[in-house]
Formats: sequence, structure tokens, C-alpha cells
Amino acid sequence: VQLVESGGGSVQAGGSLTLACAASRSIYYDYCMGWFRQAPGKEREEVARFDGDRNADYAESVKGRASISVDSTKNTFQLQMNSLKPEDTAVYYCAADRRVGGICYESSRVWGQGTQVTVS
Repeated sequence: VQLVESGGGSVQAGGSLTLACAASRSIYYDYCMGWFRQAPGKEREEVARFDGDRNADYAESVKGRASISVDSTKNTFQLQMNSLKPEDTAVYYCAADRRVGGICYESSRVWGQGTQVTVS
């Protein structure tokens, strides 16, 4: 499967942004989907993801401001972020882990190419 992000850009602090990730084929049943980000000089960190039971988990830094969703009919999943802060500035990556028997296998992770989000 291949993933392609879209929706990045520049936004003022306090604003909102929705990122989308398009998969090359249906991934709703067979993959755990998630979003990560990497700020300059920092390690890549998880922002939001669906676990093996399809429950959404969020990093503490974005709880209450982020929402991950999936459109199984369009093979896409999204990350909506509100009340953006300058510290949200990063390259955002979507990712998908193979899901087998309700378990997400990180070793199988596929990444998108990344999209820049700049908050000023």
C-alpha cells in the first residue's frame, strides 16, 4: 500500500487545519492508521492513531485539539487539528501498520511522504 498526504500549509495560531491521507487501496480492515510529526531538531512523535480495536489514541500535547477519522469508502483518513499553536509546526506523516487479529504490527509500517504544517 502507498500513502499520500495532502492539506498541509501555513496557518495562524488559533486556526485549524485538516490533513488527509489517501491510500492506494482499501486499508480500513487490514491496517491501523495514524499520524506522526517531526519538528526541526526533534524526533518523530506520534500524534494520533487508531489502535487494533479501532479506538483513537492521542498524544497529550494534542488532546482536545485533534481528531482522527477514516473514510473507508474513499480509502482515506484525516487528521483535523484546531487551536493550532506554533509548537505544532512540523512535517506531518501519515502511516499504516498491518492489522492482524486486532494487533497492529509496527514492523510493517508504511509511511507517507510528509506534509509541512507551519503555525505562526
